[in-house]
Amino acid sequence: MVSKETLKIEDVRFRDYELTLIISPEVTEEKFDATVDSIIQFITEKGGTVSDIERWGKRKLAYPIEHFAEGSYVLARFKLGPEFGNELETNLQISEEVLRYLLIRVNS
Repeated sequence: MVSKETLKIEDVRFRDYELTLIISPEVTEEKFDATVDSIIQFITEKGGTVSDIERWGKRKLAYPIEHFAEGSYVLARFKLGPEFGNELETNLQISEEVLRYLLIRVNS
């Protein structure tokens, strides 16, 4: 049986996040899958858990990003320790495949 104190500590340690990615339309299907898998791997290596990955497919962008008029969208929902959010964002910024991302904390 898990005590209430243990649950409170776990709730504080992990936060719910949503990550929306726009991946370059020039990326092959294999590279697209590898990019998503690397993000999932980062989260799980840091002790987090991925609850859902939604691949929305290619969509037209509201404005051109790096001369692209469309991009492949992905939405990920996961739990991660707050100390790893900045590291995840740094990895997304240096990724050549990711055009834009939005990482938000979801209040439960």
